[in-house]
Amino acid sequence: MRGHLWQPESPCGSSCMSGKTPAVSHPRRWWRLVTAVAVLLTGPFIALMMPLLSKRHRESWVRWWFRRIARAFGVRIEVHNGKVLRDYADAERGALVASNHISWLDIVAVNAVQPMRAQAKKEVASWPIIGKLATAARTVYMDRENLRSLPSAKDELMKAMRAGSLVNVSPEGTTWCGLASGRFRPAMFQAAIDADVPVIPFVIRYRLTDGRDTTAPAFIGDETLVTSLRRTARTKGLVLEVHVLDPIEPSKAANRRELAEMTQAAVRDTLNRTQTLPDWEHPKLAVA
Repeated sequence: MRGHLWQPESPCGSSCMSGKTPAVSHPRRWWRLVTAVAVLLTGPFIALMMPLLSKRHRESWVRWWFRRIARAFGVRIEVHNGKVLRDYADAERGALVASNHISWLDIVAVNAVQPMRAQAKKEVASWPIIGKLATAARTVYMDRENLRSLPSAKDELMKAMRAGSLVNVSPEGTTWCGLASGRFRPAMFQAAIDADVPVIPFVIRYRLTDGRDTTAPAFIGDETLVTSLRRTARTKGLVLEVHVLDPIEPSKAANRRELAEMTQAAVRDTLNRTQTLPDWEHPKLAVA
C-alpha cells in the first residue's frame, strides 16, 4: 500500500516474468549460490581493510568484490563508456549518477564500474552482510514511507557531492521489470542543483547472450529477495549491460523537474535503441 503520493508504486509483478528463460542445471545453480555466499562472507574482511588503504586501492578492492558477486551468479558485465565515471572519480569531482532501477543486481552494476556512495531505502541496512557493507560505504538511507526523511537525505547527498563524491540514486523510487519503466522523481535532482554538479545518466539493461532482454533478475512485486536470488542463479547466459552517458550540467535545466526529465529521456532513448524484446508478449509494457 502506498503511504503517500510521493512514494512510487510499480505495477510490475509475476506476470512480467519471461515465459522461457534458458536455465543451467540444478547442480550448477546450487554451486552458484554457494559461491555467492562464499564471496559475500569475504565482504566484512574487506570492509575492515578499507581504512588502511589508499583511495585507489579501496576502489580496486570494492570493484573486484562486486565483479566477483556477478561472476558467482554467472553474470557477465558489459560496460560502455565507463571512462566517464573513472575520470570524475580520479579528478575527485562530484556528480549525481542517476540509474534506472530493476534489481538488487543494480548496486553490483554501479560499483563494478566505479565504487561510489548511494542513496537507498532503509530496508537495505538490515540485509545480511550487504547491509553492513552499504553502511560502511556511507550509504544515505531514506524511509520512503516518511516524507520527513526526504530533506535530510537530499542535504546529505548535496554535501557529499559538493565535497567531490560520486553519488548513485535510483530516481524511479522502486524497481521495475526492465521492459517497463517508471517516471524519474525530481526530488534528488535538487541535490545536484544545490551542489552545482552534473547528472550522469547510468543505464542498466539485463539481456541474454542471444541479445534478447530478460526480466529474470528483476526484484519486483511481493516476492522475497531469496526468490529473486534463486531465479538469477538458475538463469543461463545472463548479461548485465551498462551504458554511462554524457554528463548533463544543471545549468541546462530550468529546475529540478526539467533536469529529471532530461535525464529520464536520455536513459529511455538508450534503452529504446538497445532493447530487443523477448518473443513472448509483455502484458504491461508501458511507461508510467
